[in-house]
Amino acid sequence: MIKKRVAKLFNVKSGVTIILTGVFAYLSVTGKIAGDQFLVIFTTIIAFYFKT
Repeated sequence: MIKKRVAKLFNVKSGVTIILTGVFAYLSVTGKIAGDQFLVIFTTIIAFYFKT
């Protein structure tokens, strides 16, 4: 039971992290956001999802 919950949570975290990384990388490459902004946003996302 606990294994299923942990696996489900891990899949959600991974999916959200990958999607957001892709979106912000695209925005950074196309010039919609600066590289510095990308780094701050990416670090915040990673820290939030893997610390909770």
